Amino acid sequence: MPHHVKNVIRNDDNKTIMSYKINEKGYYGEFGGAYIPEMLYPNVEELRQNYLKIMAEPSFKEEFNQLLKDYVGRPSPLYFAKRLSEKYNTKVYLKREDLNHTGAHKINNTIGQILMAKRLGKNRIIAETGAGQHGVATATVCALTGIECVVYMGEIDIARQAPNVARMKMLGAKVVPALSGSRTLKDATNEAIRDWINNPIDTHYIIGSAIGPHPYPDMVTQFQSIISEEIKWQLKEKEGKENPDYVVACIGGGSNAAGTYHHFLDNEDVGIIAVEAAGKGIHSGESAATSVLGKEGIIHGCKTLLMQTNDGQITEPYSISAGLDYPGVGPLHSHLYKTGRGEFYSATDDEAMNSGLELTQLEGIIPAIESSHALAIFKHKTFKPNDVVVISLSGRGDKDLQNYIDYFKL
Repeated sequence: MPHHVKNVIRNDDNKTIMSYKINEKGYYGEFGGAYIPEMLYPNVEELRQNYLKIMAEPSFKEEFNQLLKDYVGRPSPLYFAKRLSEKYNTKVYLKREDLNHTGAHKINNTIGQILMAKRLGKNRIIAETGAGQHGVATATVCALTGIECVVYMGEIDIARQAPNVARMKMLGAKVVPALSGSRTLKDATNEAIRDWINNPIDTHYIIGSAIGPHPYPDMVTQFQSIISEEIKWQLKEKEGKENPDYVVACIGGGSNAAGTYHHFLDNEDVGIIAVEAAGKGIHSGESAATSVLGKEGIIHGCKTLLMQTNDGQITEPYSISAGLDYPGVGPLHSHLYKTGRGEFYSATDDEAMNSGLELTQLEGIIPAIESSHALAIFKHKTFKPNDVVVISLSGRGDKDLQNYIDYFKL
């Protein structure tokens, strides 16, 4: 077989797929694209035509890498979790995105996008946020660059993520509540898109996840791919090999997952594992397990898997975690699910909360509830003793302390 086709796989229709990376039309397999109102076309097209050129500029790379190093604090450590490994009889490494400035992986993307916005001549930033981590990361880079910042956030999320709302306001951002629908992340995204349509010239929309119209899923993934880039050389130092046996991440829209998987996508020796939020149970009616419950549809500008009724109305997702409470999943992840390249699991609220407490008491690390879903993989899958399992610890649990207090009656 010629060496350049060694990563060929066949999907259900026996079609050959060469790669899991995005194609030139903005699709991962059949998912992706840009399904947008005509009024948004100029904004999205300007970005599409320029994003790869700008990211390839030496001055952009230099500024991006410098800020990741001196401001964000990268590289984030790859930590061997000794007691967790002993408990589950396998080698568990945690990629410590929780140690980044602002407490999550989100800052990698907002740094990249603010530098992009500056080069495109934008002087106003809008963003949506669920758990508030993306909102904080956006407000942070706007404060850093002196650019106006408006963050849309569901009214319910504003209540359950009060510390992050206070941070955004301290950083000078205007936080606008979304009062429609379920008043969570989906509705905040709707409001942000509405704003963008009304302010096309001076405004850049920093999307916080690997979702949205092309080129957003690819651009966000590329900014987050610093995670898998570091995992490779860090693992080489620790294990003498660049590739783990498995990479594991929680998935809502899926930016931490996309960044964790990126450098391993086309290497089928590396197992890709995604853990979604099953909420109160996959079939309880209160869940966000999109891969199981989702059907193909259009949400927020891209074709992907999303939870919807038979007549195409988006159904309300639920998760104890504000960051996973989203009815869809990014197009890359839909493609990984559909082709079988990724193994998809879902963890209930109870499994996630108990896994978060377990990590806290075994390793002295309090994870975000989002990350706790990834840690719940051990409730669903048994690994071999010699497997190297890298889990993305996407954020820290400070923002979720009230949820932990209420749940465990601390």
